[in-house]
Amino acid sequence: MEYIKRHLESSILKASQHFPVVMVCGQRQTGKSTMLKHLSEQDRVYVNFDDARTRELAKNDPDLFFETFGKKLVIDEFQRVPSILLEIKKIVDETNYKGENSSGMFWLSGSQKFEMMKNVSESLAGRVAVFNMLPLSLREIEGVESKAFDTDLEILKNTNQIKKTEQELFECIYNGGLPRIIADKDMDRELYYSSYITTYIERDISSLAQVGKLDEFRNFMIYMAANTAQELKYDAIASVVGVSSHTIKEWVTILERSGIIYILKPYSNNISKRLVKIPKFYFLDTGLAAYLTSWPNSETLRNGISAGAFFETFVFSEILKSYINAGKTPNLYYYRDAEKKEIDLLVVGPDWICPIEIKKGKNPSNPTKNFAVLSQFGTNIKTGLVICSADELFPLSKEAWICPVGLI
Repeated sequence: MEYIKRHLESSILKASQHFPVVMVCGQRQTGKSTMLKHLSEQDRVYVNFDDARTRELAKNDPDLFFETFGKKLVIDEFQRVPSILLEIKKIVDETNYKGENSSGMFWLSGSQKFEMMKNVSESLAGRVAVFNMLPLSLREIEGVESKAFDTDLEILKNTNQIKKTEQELFECIYNGGLPRIIADKDMDRELYYSSYITTYIERDISSLAQVGKLDEFRNFMIYMAANTAQELKYDAIASVVGVSSHTIKEWVTILERSGIIYILKPYSNNISKRLVKIPKFYFLDTGLAAYLTSWPNSETLRNGISAGAFFETFVFSEILKSYINAGKTPNLYYYRDAEKKEIDLLVVGPDWICPIEIKKGKNPSNPTKNFAVLSQFGTNIKTGLVICSADELFPLSKEAWICPVGLI
């Protein structure tokens, strides 16, 4: 299977020059292990704690483990042996004490972020660079270089655009960004996602005390996929799934920490008390969401009632990926007030706000109607963007420009 170059690679290599430990976490099957093995083929050993013998050796005799495999390692599913972190800390500190270079000694990867982060923060504080890997972006799939999404019009004008028809875009949305689906054209899609869900629930989720009802959890995932790009209302979800609101809150946290969804907070400050406090959520892989909601093909999805929500989810995830892959923290929000005036996305800078609307069609009707509400915040409001399936970047009004998806 052909390797697809990941935009996160340069951030990993740069961090490895300064930190003794680099950790890559994220949704299962996003290509974490493949990327790290690809980057380290010549100079480090790969071990996987899914292998029972390797896992038991690391757990019961860590000295022999490191004597056997060395001290320049890629350790996959490292969270399955939590005690290994203290051993890594000891090795790093001893190396530093001797005046030797400890940079880039250990690369760690794993999919259970909810189990990993507590142990990592306790054991490796100040010694580890943490990265989150998301599914493939459109630019990665197309082999086009990418930077963090910039709302500046002059930068957008000079950005290499990926040109897709709306039909082609929905084919991308339907396929999603999990590497095996993209790289293996003969992959049985139904079998792949069915196995993915089974592995995720039975392996990652069933080990958590919060989840005792696996059938209900599966229904919860289906509900969340069907409502991507909507407000996160715990009581409403609980009534549909048939569990308590408290349980739903715990399950939402699990989906977020395992990289399945992203929770987008509403923009707020002390100026206006009319702003809502309910976050929105997005599935981070539209292919997985399309499978869970049983859309049979891209054309049916494109013409279905969920087309707008899936298009918005795709655009948001592409913007998020551009930041994450560049090693930057996104400063993204949405706007909604008590009068139900909403703006899909706000990119917030130190002294400015850029409003963004996301619309499926080429010629959306009155998409900037709510941009004026931002004047209440007394900060610089940049020229907004309406991201849609248009063919080119062009001015819509003084307040906003039409921006093709292919410029993200």
